[in-house]
Amino acid sequence: MAWTNEDVARQFAEIVTLLKLSGADQFRVRAYERAAGAIGAAPTDLATLDEAGIAALRGIGASTARKVSEYLTTGKIAMLEDLRGAVPAGLVELIRVPGLGPKTARLLYDSLGINSVEALREAIETERLRGLPGLGVKTEANLRDAIARVGAKDTGRVPMADAVAVAEELCRRLRELPVVEDVTYAGSLRRMRETIGDIDILAASTAPAHVHDALRSSELVTDVLAAGDKKTSVIVRRGIQADLRVVAPEAYGAALIYFTGSKDHNVRIRERAVRSGLTLNEYGLFDKETERRLECRTEAEVYEQLGLPFIPPPMREDTGEVQAAVAGNLPAVVHLEDIRGDLHGHSDWSGDGKATLEEMVAAAAGLGYEYWAVTDHAEGLPMNGLSRQQMLQRRTAIEMLQERYDIRILEGAELNIGPEGDVDYDPQFLATLDFCVASIHTLMTRAGAVQTRRIITAMENPAVHAIGHLTGRKIGGRPPYDVDLDAILDAAKRTGTALEVNASPHRLDISSDMVRRAVEAGVTLTISCDGHSVGDLRSMRYGVGTAQRGWATSQDVLNCRPLDGLFDFVAAKRT
Repeated sequence: MAWTNEDVARQFAEIVTLLKLSGADQFRVRAYERAAGAIGAAPTDLATLDEAGIAALRGIGASTARKVSEYLTTGKIAMLEDLRGAVPAGLVELIRVPGLGPKTARLLYDSLGINSVEALREAIETERLRGLPGLGVKTEANLRDAIARVGAKDTGRVPMADAVAVAEELCRRLRELPVVEDVTYAGSLRRMRETIGDIDILAASTAPAHVHDALRSSELVTDVLAAGDKKTSVIVRRGIQADLRVVAPEAYGAALIYFTGSKDHNVRIRERAVRSGLTLNEYGLFDKETERRLECRTEAEVYEQLGLPFIPPPMREDTGEVQAAVAGNLPAVVHLEDIRGDLHGHSDWSGDGKATLEEMVAAAAGLGYEYWAVTDHAEGLPMNGLSRQQMLQRRTAIEMLQERYDIRILEGAELNIGPEGDVDYDPQFLATLDFCVASIHTLMTRAGAVQTRRIITAMENPAVHAIGHLTGRKIGGRPPYDVDLDAILDAAKRTGTALEVNASPHRLDISSDMVRRAVEAGVTLTISCDGHSVGDLRSMRYGVGTAQRGWATSQDVLNCRPLDGLFDFVAAKRT
């Protein structure tokens, strides 16, 4: 998604949240939810359109277009500013507690004056919630557990998804400067960590003052924290700190290694340099004896000087990658160009799909994929799922599209894993589908042993080819539920079921640590976008980055196989 679209969509999502907290009519709330979804799914960068062009996009009417144009012109939406002033800020903090919705948050605030997570914690401990309608001992216990999980999150860090679009936009604008030879973001964001503290940007230029001035004067910047000769620190629109460093072009490779790797990884690399008679720091790679800087404009040149192969940025966490590189057995991790298709995607046949089936197929074909699986929700989700009859109607639509597109459209479903591990449809009908993902969408707070048994039961179904977003987490929003990963991995290997690396930057589920354990256990993975809009299909790189962090190779990933190999996997599972 274009940075502008994502930024505008966030403004409308905040309007939705504040409308809910203010007790607005549900139809009005729903209208703004649809507007936020349409903006997020827009196939065109909104910044390139006038108000009429914005209004002409599917799902965006004249009223929404006026507000979008207002934001693009002024940086504000008057309606949003009014809502921010009318809704107590503490209510927004409260609804970040998993399981605490806007209606309950408003009840807590109006009845007990609870306006923060700490105040909620105190009210639970003093049993003040029990007198409120619908709130009792069980609710207290659930909220107490949810608050504990919230407290365990990375403090001061934000989800990668909140930072990556603005980081790319900053780099794009700096790259347009004639004096900039190269620029990229570094740090934990380049390592594809799930959360980041700030955005590190590194530029190569012989005119550093000009580059620093360009960042400080950008309309994306809301505050300048530091304006030095070597480093500029700013706050960008989303409240995230961004630090810019500008280095000489001949030092760019060394600096990029220095500012990308984790602290412990960099220690390993510098130790390697010292043993080679070199010094490595943010200013370059130097001969220790003569203090002469070696020209290393790329990271590959630095690694070559150190006698090492190139180590992909997501692996630079000191989890054994340097030792493996020295020994010559660093795995050739999966890359984006290895991906042949996507095995988890939705269309507007599902209630939550934001693009037509043809739009999604065309976008997947445009990415050069060999195949794309449309896995709309199944009947177990009444609001969004397809009945058997609707699935048959969609089958006809798929057949018609298949005649016009040079990409294999796989007919599939995202099956809902029921309370006892049961899934949708009957076995005979499931056997007619090409590929099925099974996921948990309900009862996410059950005990770990129960959830594990539920998932393993679904794995034992011959129609279930992969488990989607295994732990149900949403980074910065919903914590993962408990599962016994060892038992899951054993069952996946035994039943021939793949585990999904969900590429949505809001999920990245399974995590990179789980990927590493799955690889070591010999379990097959899929990397899938779970796309609900055309823009979502471009999230594959985040899943690939997570897989790289877990040392997965293309041999570990099902959708790196050609179509025949995929069908062999499906056939093996069915038998």
